[in-house]
Amino acid sequence: MALHRNTPSVPTLSSNVLTPSLQGRDSKLMVEVKDPRATIKDVTTPTRLCCNIENPQAKIMLTIEDVLILKFNRTGKLQQTLAGCIELSGKTLHSGKVSKVKIWPGFAGEGRYFEFHSNLIPASIDFVRESLLCTTLCKDGYKIRTVEHLLSALEAKGIDNCRIQIQSLDSEDTEVEVPFFDGSANAWVEAIEQVGRKEALDWCGNNVEKLAPHLSEPFYVSRNDSFMVAFPASKVHISCGIDFPKVPAIGCQWFSSAALDDSYEKHIACSRTFCIYEEVEHMCSMGLIKGGSLDNAIVCSATKGWLNPPLRFPDEPCRHKVLDLIGDLSLFARSGSQGFPMARVISFK
Repeated sequence: MALHRNTPSVPTLSSNVLTPSLQGRDSKLMVEVKDPRATIKDVTTPTRLCCNIENPQAKIMLTIEDVLILKFNRTGKLQQTLAGCIELSGKTLHSGKVSKVKIWPGFAGEGRYFEFHSNLIPASIDFVRESLLCTTLCKDGYKIRTVEHLLSALEAKGIDNCRIQIQSLDSEDTEVEVPFFDGSANAWVEAIEQVGRKEALDWCGNNVEKLAPHLSEPFYVSRNDSFMVAFPASKVHISCGIDFPKVPAIGCQWFSSAALDDSYEKHIACSRTFCIYEEVEHMCSMGLIKGGSLDNAIVCSATKGWLNPPLRFPDEPCRHKVLDLIGDLSLFARSGSQGFPMARVISFK
């Protein structure tokens, strides 16, 4: 495992390089804010971030003493929120239980945050916790799992401020999952489109300009045969690649997109979660995917190919990795800013 700054060995890649999330099926990339106390007034001050990479199976956190420096710059746009309330419920992936979500418009400067049993949990990297096969937020003993698809849709559709009220049918639960629907972000995108978007106002009734994080220098992180690299850029661009040599129907795939423009809805949001059939029994033995089915994931066998075709895209698995990556990097957001850095991000797994 390695972390480098200004690494000269990073290859020069052309603009049509196609790409995977460092997020593997058994690992998560976490970046924790060293000083999360910045307010809307001082948010342009560079933020120093320390990278922590976990090995969830060994339950060990490895801290790498290096920093990624982000500076939040003006975008010339105003912060946005929902024009109405969204209410959806559905079965969850890992627990198999049903949960209910209400998303309310938020005030400018509040950002995106969850409400669970009256506990407020910001959608921020400060509250990301170790987890398998999903992104989990935790505060004061309360956990919200599988947030990446919802956050991906909110980030890509420009919903900067909102309150996400979530509840399980079991009032005693201290953990809850976001509904999984068909394994994509489609349900969230359609709901956002239905209620619409509007300019967010702060508590005094004023508009607030939207900021976006910018890299001060290239950043590179790797683990075994996986890597992620980000270069400073004036626009967001993602290239993602995956390679499953033992599963010929998936094989090696690349996908590239501007991601946060109109292409998200058409080319990314509808891509579904995928899994390898031969790994299902192992995941079940770990108490995972209790709500998984052929209705909420595309399943591929190493010997028989896809078990529930047709795919929505030939490279649907790779596109879904981009969907997840947008959701995970949205956690850089603070005070209603954009979360995904203004950078060219390239990842491979």
